[in-house]
Amino acid sequence: MAPKVSPSCRLIFCLLISVAVLRPGLGWSTVNSAYGDTIVMPCRLDVPQNLMFGKWKYEKPDGSPVFIAFRSSTKKSVQYDDVPEYKGRLNLSENYTLSINNAKISDEKRFVCMLVTEDNVFEAPTLVKVFKQPSKPEIVNKAPYLETEKLQKLGDCISRDSYPDGNITWYRNGKVLQPLLGEVAILLKNEIDPVTQLYTMTSSLEYKTTKADIQMPFTCSVTYYGPSGQKTIHSEQAVFDIYYPTEQVTIQVLPPKTAIKEGDNITLQCLGNGNPPPEEFMFYLPGQPEGIRSSNTYTLTDVRRNATGDYKCSLIDQKSMIASTAITVHYLDLSLNPSGEVTKQIGDALPVSCTISASRNATVVWMKDNIRLRSSPSFSSLHYQDAGNYVCETALQEVEGLKKRESLTLIVEGKPQIKMTKKTDPSGLSKTIICHVEGFPKPAIQWTITGSGSVINQTEESPYINGRYYSKIIISPEENVTLTCTAENQLERTVNSLNVSAISIPEHDEADDISDENREKVNDQAKLIVGIVVGLLLAALVAGVVYWLYMKKSKTASKHVNKDLGNMEENKKLEENNHKTEA
Repeated sequence: MAPKVSPSCRLIFCLLISVAVLRPGLGWSTVNSAYGDTIVMPCRLDVPQNLMFGKWKYEKPDGSPVFIAFRSSTKKSVQYDDVPEYKGRLNLSENYTLSINNAKISDEKRFVCMLVTEDNVFEAPTLVKVFKQPSKPEIVNKAPYLETEKLQKLGDCISRDSYPDGNITWYRNGKVLQPLLGEVAILLKNEIDPVTQLYTMTSSLEYKTTKADIQMPFTCSVTYYGPSGQKTIHSEQAVFDIYYPTEQVTIQVLPPKTAIKEGDNITLQCLGNGNPPPEEFMFYLPGQPEGIRSSNTYTLTDVRRNATGDYKCSLIDQKSMIASTAITVHYLDLSLNPSGEVTKQIGDALPVSCTISASRNATVVWMKDNIRLRSSPSFSSLHYQDAGNYVCETALQEVEGLKKRESLTLIVEGKPQIKMTKKTDPSGLSKTIICHVEGFPKPAIQWTITGSGSVINQTEESPYINGRYYSKIIISPEENVTLTCTAENQLERTVNSLNVSAISIPEHDEADDISDENREKVNDQAKLIVGIVVGLLLAALVAGVVYWLYMKKSKTASKHVNKDLGNMEENKKLEENNHKTEA
């Protein structure tokens, strides 16, 4: 309310007001304030000594004043006019600075500070500007995907609650997008809230995409003015799914393998480089002109060697766009003849063959009783040591898991063969009689004394190796005896006898058989000797003639020796024992 004054003062005030209005005041001053902050407007006038009171007003758009605050210089009291929009928001200090809290857009007015004396009125106008920072822009209504070579709406960039209104800019990978006919179109729209008088800015972008826009970020920004000048706020990045047609198809084998073998399951996968990728394809198998419609995979199970060939695939609607891959199904066949369990007789011949058929060169390994052989077995005359378990194994080194093997269990049978030897102990107190036996199945050995038929149980046997072993006894006969060695297996029973003189009678010892190991050494030496003999054929021929003449004379001499030996007492006793045995 206006202060109460005397009629004379009231007249003077009105005249001063009229004079003040007619007189020019101080220059304009601008106060910038952020929305919601407190507006502080200094009076900008020096307070005169004869000041009566100070007053603030603002001007309506039509120029008429509205008084809002009054302060007396004498009573130091402050009165605020009944203006609804400023109720409770004003504060007038002693130096006549006016503060308006919770700044609003409607506070953008021309305010005037008035200092009144008895003879003058001083005015200082202030223009208030209010700024509101807009919200962070965001891209909304985004397209789920963008198709290449089509002008499509990408989305809307929106920023709210700004004052004054701001300007929205679009960016692609950080670079400003400018309108371009047929490729970039930008539509701006600003709306003002009738209550708050704040602006909402919306910018719609239409964009023609290419494959270069894959994973390319799009952003927008709003540029606005604040109390301290121009500022810019950027949105978050938006990346769009770009759809483009398939330009090429490829075919591959799953799972990836360096080599495919018979029995494998393989899956063909056809892929198109478009987005979204094609979901169906035509698959073409070797020797089948008609394609098979399927998803992007086609599976073949338990493939055979006849599946080797070129496999192709194409798009359903563009059969000219085709891809192919060559597949080789590796195989390995092994045939062992004979195989399984084979029983042969000693001395028989046995041809053995291991035949390989493969998609590549295969390695062949022969094993006997888990020991690798240097070469393939060949039997022109079987021996007992040839018996065993033979395995022919082959593999393709480049193809994992492709191996084949077959086995031959060779059994070499033979009737028992006996050879008896005797040897006198160096002490002369005993004689060792040995019965060497070979045969398969293992023959059983029995010792008996001819004449009495007594069985000798105290024997010592060697291990049975390669169809051979021996049994020996140690005796000290007081008189001449004949010992019988009997060897028997499932094939035959063989008997052999040996005359043994009394311990007191000296006799010629018979040497043991050469062992298999020594026999092999002898054979190796014989091979070396054969090489030397070939070089000395002529000398050997001459030696042979001499040897023949020598043998002829030796035979004549041996007849006389045998006749003399027949007269010996020992031979008589042995013959007597033989006659008794026959009887």
